[in-house]
Amino acid sequence: MAMVSLAVSAWGQTPSNNPTPDASPDPAAASAPATPSADSTSAVPAGQVDKRIFGVLPNYRTADGTVPFSPITTKQKFTIAVKDSFDWPVYLLSGAFAGLYQLDDQNPSFGQGVKGYAKRYGASYGDQAIGNMMTEAIMPSLFHEDPRYFRIGPGGGTKKHRVVYALTRVMIDRSDKNTPRFNFSEWVGNGTAVAISNLYYPADTRDVADNIEKLGVQVATDAFSNVLKEFWPDIKKKWFVKKSADTSSHP
Repeated sequence: MAMVSLAVSAWGQTPSNNPTPDASPDPAAASAPATPSADSTSAVPAGQVDKRIFGVLPNYRTADGTVPFSPITTKQKFTIAVKDSFDWPVYLLSGAFAGLYQLDDQNPSFGQGVKGYAKRYGASYGDQAIGNMMTEAIMPSLFHEDPRYFRIGPGGGTKKHRVVYALTRVMIDRSDKNTPRFNFSEWVGNGTAVAISNLYYPADTRDVADNIEKLGVQVATDAFSNVLKEFWPDIKKKWFVKKSADTSSHP
């Protein structure tokens, strides 16, 4: 069940389409100037990042790592977190989570039926929203860290190197001054989210072992999510753009 949770959570934790004023800069693209990117093989033009992976999974936290770094403001960090937490796919994913937990009868104290499903739905959504706000807005602001995932693209090395890079971003991030450092926001933020979750989870899931397991799943989920962010443009170019081109050439 933990593996199912990992895969589904990773899709839900990418950043959302909460309405914001048109005049506000796009925080995920704040680091991108108008000049072409070195990543010429990407399906996404320089400075532009698809807002959803596979058309549905929020992707607001990804930035182009091949262009000069530009810091974002505290307001922009909160904008990313809010979009991550309130985009419509998050509600659907929370529902899917709740259904899986109901079938597996996780947290039996919640019960079954509509009432049990509602409790699981609330807990699932709370995990995602609180985790996003802590790791992408509150803690990055307090620790002066950048919550974005900086994609290095095909020009950044081999596929193996890119996978390792993506996975290790839960350990290493960038400060607001563009210096590498331990990712305090990831660990302190998720740790705080797990502690808060004890307020709405049953008493039989509040011991130390359960909390450590929840923290591990949250961090692993974010690591897997980074891999999706890193390779989505490659996948899009190979499967979706190519398929579209083939379809148009063969009416």
